[in-house]
Amino acid sequence: MIALIQRVSEATVKVEEACVGRIGRGILALVAVQPGDDAARIQRMAERLLAYRIFEDEGGRMNRSLTDTGGGLLLVSQFTLAADTRSGLRPSFSSAARPEEAEAGFLALVEACRKRHPGVETGRFRSHMQVSLVNDGPVTFWLET
Repeated sequence: MIALIQRVSEATVKVEEACVGRIGRGILALVAVQPGDDAARIQRMAERLLAYRIFEDEGGRMNRSLTDTGGGLLLVSQFTLAADTRSGLRPSFSSAARPEEAEAGFLALVEACRKRHPGVETGRFRSHMQVSLVNDGPVTFWLET
C-alpha cells in the first residue's frame, strides 16, 4: 500500500461538481492499493497515517501527529501512484491492484481510520475527481507498507 500524504490547511474533493469530501487543517492522503495488501498492511497504514508526526509542536519541530492535533483526514484513492515509471514514456499499471481488490483494500483502510479517528472524509472510488488543497509548508511524504 502506498500513500502520498500532504499536510494541508484545507482540502476538498469533488465529483461532477459536487463536493464529496472536505477537511480543514489535517492530512490529504492519496492512496494506492497493490496486489497482496492484506489486513496487516492496511492496519499498519492506518496507524501510520494517524500517528505520523508532521505537525509542528510549540518549538516549531514536526513532533505532533494527526491524532495529537485532532485534524481531518481526507483519503482519496489514486491507483496511478502504483505505476511503474522506470522505463519508456508511458506508465505501466501492472503493479496496481485490480479494481475489485483495490476497492476492498481502500474501503478497509477508510474503516480502520474511522474506528480510530473522527473527521475522516473520502473521495469516491473509481470516479473522476477534482482534488483541491492548500499544502501547508509545503509538507509532503511518501509512505509505504
